[in-house]
Amino acid sequence: MNKRRYVLAAVALAVLLFLVLIVWPARPKANSGPESSVADSNQASKSTTDESPNASGVTTVYAHNLELHKGPQFKVYVRWIRGEMVPTKAGRSPSLDDEESFVFRIDRGLIHANLGDLENYLNSSMAPKSPMKGLKLTGDGQQIKLSGTVHKLLIPLPVEVLGTFSPAPNGLVHLQVTKINVMKIPVKGLLGSLKVEIDDIIGKDPAQGVEVKDNDIYLDTTKLLPPPHIRGQISTITIARPDVAVTYGTTDLDDEAQLAQWHNFLRLRGGTVRFGHLTMQPADLTLIDASGDAWFDLDLASYRQQLVKGYSRMTPDNGLEMFLPDVGKALPPGAVSLDTLKDKKKPLPNPR
Repeated sequence: MNKRRYVLAAVALAVLLFLVLIVWPARPKANSGPESSVADSNQASKSTTDESPNASGVTTVYAHNLELHKGPQFKVYVRWIRGEMVPTKAGRSPSLDDEESFVFRIDRGLIHANLGDLENYLNSSMAPKSPMKGLKLTGDGQQIKLSGTVHKLLIPLPVEVLGTFSPAPNGLVHLQVTKINVMKIPVKGLLGSLKVEIDDIIGKDPAQGVEVKDNDIYLDTTKLLPPPHIRGQISTITIARPDVAVTYGTTDLDDEAQLAQWHNFLRLRGGTVRFGHLTMQPADLTLIDASGDAWFDLDLASYRQQLVKGYSRMTPDNGLEMFLPDVGKALPPGAVSLDTLKDKKKPLPNPR
């Protein structure tokens, strides 16, 4: 009987040790007191909703009806986007004061670009150089026509390039050139000996962000267009004159009546974001259109000038809401001076 008890005790002890070995690694560390346990619990509950800031290093971005300037010569119309604000350099947080410090990586959304704006940009000094001058863009659906002048053997040749747009992997845009037309000019005999190739259109050493394979041209808009850069897997790209419409991911928000009910804003949640002299971690920052227009005209390169005539307020959750007017509004005087603070009779700037 005693021998049987010893055997049962040994078995029970072995089972107990086995359970301890399994369960122990899942227990919190000894220095994780009640405060850290509560913090972990709160963080877990916050991560279950898109509207809760998090300190995981990921900054989510939401935007609606945003007329976003990309340099002085170009802008895009963000109907709506969902994605992340990703730093471009390891170890450095995204900063609204440095448009090259981040990329908007889009999971889902709809963005428009006006063909006229794109044409003006391609003809400006800001765009990558091309042998083709006086560029004009037209098109419909997936078909696009690019016309301009190419100099071949010192002879100006009016040229039309016809092609088809389609999405490509890794967020690239695929342009398949279907035809190159050299328009009629008086010197027909000489024209017969001239042959215009893709190299004559984009150059023998294409700009960064352009890759040529036979009659296929692959465009990386992140490298071709000025900041703030937008990247994501494109699902459709369509020319609906006068715009080019680019869709990212699934389009569960495509009802214009529903979209029209949204306010105009740009919201950044989670991770770390720097702006001015401030750093938010976790970020909880919303830029809101104070003009009440159809589009929120926002130029991140000069957002501080826009904010001068706007106002900001803290939220109960220690977030920050910044109400900005559109670009180009008259600016009030600079910061409140010490002389003004000393004299109650001197009016302060109106916050609204």
